[in-house]
Amino acid sequence: MNHWLIKSEPDVFSIRDLAKAKRQTTHWEGVRNYQARNFLRAMQVGDRALYYHSNATPSAVAGVVEIVRTAYPDPTAWDLKSDYHDPKASPENPVWSMVDVKLVEIFPREIPLDELRTAKALEGMELLRRGSRLSVQPVTAAQFRAIEKLGKKETR
Repeated sequence: MNHWLIKSEPDVFSIRDLAKAKRQTTHWEGVRNYQARNFLRAMQVGDRALYYHSNATPSAVAGVVEIVRTAYPDPTAWDLKSDYHDPKASPENPVWSMVDVKLVEIFPREIPLDELRTAKALEGMELLRRGSRLSVQPVTAAQFRAIEKLGKKETR
């Protein structure tokens, strides 16, 4: 099993929105960065991903999802009305991909970016690298476990 981190702006689609979705499952569309797309394409059913609320106050890891469908063409790319439209993409040349994710858990508390930065176990994590903006990125198993532990830790 591989581990990942996926970002969403909570005012666009939060982990609580996912909790309200049919079968607590959704497709993860709109990725328009080639490296992030390639990470989506590497995901396998059963892989787990940290759900990160970006551009939030504060930005934070909110919970865990599981990949329940591997990469397939993202039709929003050729939808003229979509915010994710790409004129280079078409059904014949899909260019972009998406996966389906299912909610595993919402952490009892979100782990803010500032707290992640202070965790020794997370040194070298892509998310914490200056200038890192990838919306989909790999996470090591040790980093994943460390963040899960932080998310379940009681606050004082």
